[in-house]
Amino acid sequence: MPPLREINGNLWTYHEAGAWIAVTTNGIVKPSGRAVMGAGQAKDAAMRFPALPQQLGTKLRVAGNVPHEFPDIRLITWPTKEHYGHSSHFPLILNGVHAIRQILDRHQIQRLYCPRPGCGLGHLRWDDVRTALAEIVDDRFIFVIFP
Repeated sequence: MPPLREINGNLWTYHEAGAWIAVTTNGIVKPSGRAVMGAGQAKDAAMRFPALPQQLGTKLRVAGNVPHEFPDIRLITWPTKEHYGHSSHFPLILNGVHAIRQILDRHQIQRLYCPRPGCGLGHLRWDDVRTALAEIVDDRFIFVIFP
């Protein structure tokens, strides 16, 4: 199995160039029906795509806290937390890979630029996450390290 692919850069630079990206999320939906997207990459996505929190909230209520696809904006959500106030949950991150691979297959996506899931606001160590992911991701996953 090839090593996990990592590059330095800004996730949004790749998106602006036409690539698909993953954005880490949680499973909370507000009473208004909008997904909570108040920090990190999720907040950036919500600011860039104002309809996304409502669209994601609907998908979360119907299908649960699993990866969801938004082909019109080339974005896949990657849940790392059940609740935004908690730390990221390793099994949620790892289980998400399988669903994301199916999305990549369905849309024939050759590259998915991803943040380091569960790290940063999720409080997991990238060395631990990298080791676990290296066993299950394929070469379509490219992890972007913001300098």
